[in-house]
Amino acid sequence: MKKILIIGASGFVGNALYKELNSYFDTYGTYRTDNTFFEKNQKFFQYDMELEDISILLDNLKPTLIISALRGNFNSQLDAHQRIISWIKKHRCKLIFISSANVFDSFSNYPSYEYDKTLSNSVFGRFKISIENALMRLPTSKYVIARVPMVFGATTPRVQELKTLHDLKAPIEVFPNVIINATSISKLTQQLHYIINRSKKGVFHLGSTDLIYHLDLIKEICDILELDNPIFKQVYDSNNDRYLAVLPKDNKLPKNLQITTQDVINSVVVK
Repeated sequence: MKKILIIGASGFVGNALYKELNSYFDTYGTYRTDNTFFEKNQKFFQYDMELEDISILLDNLKPTLIISALRGNFNSQLDAHQRIISWIKKHRCKLIFISSANVFDSFSNYPSYEYDKTLSNSVFGRFKISIENALMRLPTSKYVIARVPMVFGATTPRVQELKTLHDLKAPIEVFPNVIINATSISKLTQQLHYIINRSKKGVFHLGSTDLIYHLDLIKEICDILELDNPIFKQVYDSNNDRYLAVLPKDNKLPKNLQITTQDVINSVVVK
């Protein structure tokens, strides 16, 4: 049985992955701040990337698969990933790195596919690229880069923020000329489960198969949540339409694991 370590398992995506995988694999996770729930769970380890060397935990646990869902200080994350990469070079272990559509945020004229060149104007995008580049120097069998667009779902931070801003009668920022794709947290965890089960490798784009303007997506989500008269602050960061979308071409998943924008919108309502 695969022994999986999710680094950042107390975060939203990491915790959703832990819940998805725990019944099927020998799954462990890390958390950072003191938390009684995680302390009592013997499959969770406290780890502070700013103070501790992840190699110690890896030596003790000896995972066969590491999933990085880390958040926080970029320099500390870079150091942690360098140590993880050094460790997997010497052991029978693979890394799944949760990356972002922002690795392409310099390209505006078309959507991006798995093996397109990355280029970013943002600090966040450049940080993700630096880790991707380090991974791509490994044999392909050693890594999966999972590029993920905006994640929605009934309990996701993005949806909670929309509800909070609406309740406060505060403006919701929308980008009327940015064309994106998106995903739901439930579909993302299913996709990653499949990638693990089938021992997939390389680069995957885990977003909806169709595209939508950011403004239209947020409007439709507000509608389905029945948020009355939301206040939208329209932000124009360029004069022309601009794409920030990651579409699959080389590494497509089976039909039942693909998702449409309408599926994403429907996912924000608890059924």
